[in-house]
Amino acid sequence: MAELLRIYEDNPNPKAIAKVIDVLKRGGLIIYPTDTVYGLGCDITNMKALEKIARIKGVKLEKSNFSFICEDLSNLSDYVKQIDTTTFKILKRALPGPYTFILPGSKTLPHPFKKKKTVGIRIPDNNIALEIVRQLGNPIVSTSIRDEDYVIEYTTDPELILEKWDNLVDLVIDGGYGDNEASTVVDLSQDEPLIVREGKGDLEIF
Repeated sequence: MAELLRIYEDNPNPKAIAKVIDVLKRGGLIIYPTDTVYGLGCDITNMKALEKIARIKGVKLEKSNFSFICEDLSNLSDYVKQIDTTTFKILKRALPGPYTFILPGSKTLPHPFKKKKTVGIRIPDNNIALEIVRQLGNPIVSTSIRDEDYVIEYTTDPELILEKWDNLVDLVIDGGYGDNEASTVVDLSQDEPLIVREGKGDLEIF
């Protein structure tokens, strides 16, 4: 049975965040709010949790297209090859924000992702998500929780999310109603920025 934990984005309660960190460090899965749709996440360093997310999504872990949720751009070199000034300027301009950037993966990627040529990096403009990553001390691996109902696509009500995911995750964070529009995905691994998926966010900045 998953727990529903209310956290306010304006001022995330440190005790509540500590509880989330404890769940993540023990290999638990969480559903948490972002600046777009609710996401399913786990600690990037926990192999069992990573395998569990891959199983839920029905994909092989090494072939998965999960995003890395980061606190800021300072640890980017742990996961991404050295990027040029133009790319860095785009990232600075857009983040934190509702974008997922595909970047060339570095040789220091965590073991399960070693063979990946590219990685998706996300820095959401949401205090709850950023505080979780900050307190955890490393990124969380994340994927959006799509709905089977193609009309709805994304469930926005945390209580309905809890009902649906009760037996699959350990904790659902209620950060208020989520958005039902996913992030814009931009591929920056080539010479020119390529919009892979148009979602939330201004495309003019590219």
